[in-house]
Amino acid sequence: MNPAETTTTQLGQPNATAILFFLIFVGITLAITYWAARKTKTTSEFFAAGGGVSAAQNGFALAGDYMSAASFLGIAGLVATSGFDGLIYSVGWLVGWPVVTFLIAEPLRNLGKYTFADVVAYRLKQTPVRLSAAVGTLTVVSFYLIAQMVGAGNLIHLLFGLSYETAVIIVGAVMILYVLFGGMIATTWVQIVKAVLLLAGATGLAGMVLAKFGFSPLRLFNEAATQYGAEVLAPGKLVNNPLEAISLGVALMFGTAGLPHILMRFYTVPDAKAARSSVFYATGLIGYFYLVTFILGFGASVLVGRQAITGVDKGGNMAAPMLAEVVGGTGFLGFISAVAFATILAVVAGLTLSGAAALSHDLWSSVVRKGQAPEAEQLKVARLASLFLGVLAIILGVAFKGQNVAFMVGLAFAIAASANFPALLLSMAWKKFTTYGAVASMLTGAFSSVLFIFLSPTVQVDLLGNPEALFPLRNPGVITIPLAFIVGAVVSLLFPEHESAARFAEVKHRMHVGAPKPAPAAAPVASTPGSGLPHPAATGSEAKA
Repeated sequence: MNPAETTTTQLGQPNATAILFFLIFVGITLAITYWAARKTKTTSEFFAAGGGVSAAQNGFALAGDYMSAASFLGIAGLVATSGFDGLIYSVGWLVGWPVVTFLIAEPLRNLGKYTFADVVAYRLKQTPVRLSAAVGTLTVVSFYLIAQMVGAGNLIHLLFGLSYETAVIIVGAVMILYVLFGGMIATTWVQIVKAVLLLAGATGLAGMVLAKFGFSPLRLFNEAATQYGAEVLAPGKLVNNPLEAISLGVALMFGTAGLPHILMRFYTVPDAKAARSSVFYATGLIGYFYLVTFILGFGASVLVGRQAITGVDKGGNMAAPMLAEVVGGTGFLGFISAVAFATILAVVAGLTLSGAAALSHDLWSSVVRKGQAPEAEQLKVARLASLFLGVLAIILGVAFKGQNVAFMVGLAFAIAASANFPALLLSMAWKKFTTYGAVASMLTGAFSSVLFIFLSPTVQVDLLGNPEALFPLRNPGVITIPLAFIVGAVVSLLFPEHESAARFAEVKHRMHVGAPKPAPAAAPVASTPGSGLPHPAATGSEAKA
């Protein structure tokens, strides 16, 4: 089966089907936002959907929040152009979820309120810890937003034929509507709808690919080996340095457990059991999705051809849409294009909400107002923070036009793994962890990640065109993650804090048992009319009252 190297593609031309599906998706999600806006009256509803999301719903929303355009388009493109090695990203992203299940989900739900800083600051001094956590959170959110917005601009320019700037403004404007009016309730449902659409689209596309090979994945892999040589099925082409592979793997794995927009989702469920169950659902959905992208990548390399894929986009990001066009025609290309657009919208909404929580809850309510801000003020600041981040996302998206921003997702994961994860784990697991230790760990993780990525071949050689880089690894995780742990431990031992150590037993108890339930209000005592005595039916504690 020869690849369609000479096939002309409709990519870059206005696609009526894509526009129709996109308008349907936006229409449905704006209707959800209108419904959610009427239910979003408190800060808890704005940031955590009032804790009323079920485990299954949160599982789909987590999957929708996590399966970004980088997952869908990026991994399919990497597998199409690099073969088996393209899977290193999907495996790295997936194996982070057991870490979240066993170490993070339940304690986070029991100890926190809206952000991961709630957990780190639980027994430590609030102001320095929340300021440092906000630096890590906003840095991760900013880099992730830039990557998503630039990706959105390029993607929609290619898929819909719109100008780059128009595409960025549309994504930003629709996302602001979701978050500003609907808060977490709207964002959750946008992510659920997007997850269902993405899983359905990817499954349909994989089914159409396998149908051409008698539903035998082995025949597909053999055809790829025939066209591109046996090495297409072997590792070592994309990442051939073992230390580089380990460094990338640990950053992807522990980065998942430090992403603010993922951690925030655990506050939307009623209790710790639901938090753990939701990770179980999400892991199954995400694992299935990554298996499907493996089929899409090899299918694209065989049926579309690497030359045609890289001819449209050097990074190979258009492999999945081009495959959809080859196996399902222009109509199916339109559907997959609209799904890719929906994917970016849902992820950007989740990112903006987590950034707004850092600005309004961690900085304004806890640091500036010392926890004394009234409910109406908190909600107003939360909405203003969302609007600010939405506008900032549009500005950054336009400013970084034409830049290679692929490294920014890697940078976001490196910062999440180095700045957020070590402090989060140490605060929950180590009695001697102190305020100074937390601040030093978070700032060291954030700044060392940015510094080493700036000195890495990704920026120095690929982006700036220098002959060589000062730091050899493309991803610094293997250096920066242990460094953050070591600095946090050493500083804590140098500056002990007896008060925070004394509260560790309380943290440990609440981590496993949850917040104490408020005592039920005493029932009014029924009395026999005119007697002033308790009614005979009022027994036990009621009678004693």
